[in-house]
Amino acid sequence: MFAKGLGWVLLMGLTLQNVQAREYHYSDAHLHYVDFFQESEGMDALLKAMDEARIDQSMISGIPVAKKWHEDEPKRPRYYAGDDADAYWYSATDIYVAAALQKLTPAQRQRFHPFLTGFNPVDKNAVAHIERMLELHPGLWQGIGEVFTRHDDLTALTSGDTPRANNEAMTRIYHLAAEQDLPVLIHSNITSKRERNPLYLAEIEEPLRNHPHTRFIWAHAGTSMEIHRHQTQLDFLLPTLSRMLQDYPNLYIDLSWSVLQPYLLDDKGKPREQWLRLVERFPERFMLGSDVVGKFGSLGEQMHGFDVFLDALPEDVGRKVARDNFLAVLPRPRE
Repeated sequence: MFAKGLGWVLLMGLTLQNVQAREYHYSDAHLHYVDFFQESEGMDALLKAMDEARIDQSMISGIPVAKKWHEDEPKRPRYYAGDDADAYWYSATDIYVAAALQKLTPAQRQRFHPFLTGFNPVDKNAVAHIERMLELHPGLWQGIGEVFTRHDDLTALTSGDTPRANNEAMTRIYHLAAEQDLPVLIHSNITSKRERNPLYLAEIEEPLRNHPHTRFIWAHAGTSMEIHRHQTQLDFLLPTLSRMLQDYPNLYIDLSWSVLQPYLLDDKGKPREQWLRLVERFPERFMLGSDVVGKFGSLGEQMHGFDVFLDALPEDVGRKVARDNFLAVLPRPRE
């Protein structure tokens, strides 16, 4: 009788644990309101997708380039890599984001944290454009980015010089970001598709070292799906991130979709122990991003895909990564 009663107690305990399984609320640290043709499903679709996915807050930005439909192409491309036509820097993307936000109710608008992205990062005039946009919409912009520097084939397709995270134009922007207390979300690939070493690491590490008062969010931790197609995994990524997070307290990591696999999860979908330990070691320096572009149907899938990794972390750390860390990196409220 005692054994039967003990078994019932254990069963009830397991049932209670299942009932109390973690349910996360999220902040999306990396979302593009428009796609590479500057088109969007609109705010109604975005808000609906956020509500369904329990995304309370979201970074929102445009796309800094537009894909050209070339005269010689009979069919419009569906993505920037759809054909060999150029992409070009497109400043009006910030206007689209600002206009969409201005149509929202005050309560809806408070869920969004707009970042400026419509500038050419190799143009030393870019900082003047950012200053004008800050004056045109006072109090609206809460960050800069996603800045496209080293970005797979998009770099070769984009008209003009190759953008680098450590060029003089970006140096001016980092100074402004520090003055205005704005974080900078930057896409800077750590290597190329074929080099099995951190070929471009100096391009992101130099700004981190030279601008200690600027908060940097490194998109995808320097990785990309295109790199993964050619190299599967970068063996040097984990030790490199560990060193950089130790050396640079102004570095934050955006764990958007291209980091989930093959890094955070193994081939069987189980969390990798070394990555769990890294996040536990720096519990306030990682955040989640969907990186959706103009279409929002996959928003929940992208964010909930991290749940198995979050569940393997201590609960307080999991909730920080899911929601709180992105909000903490935003500008401090001004009097």
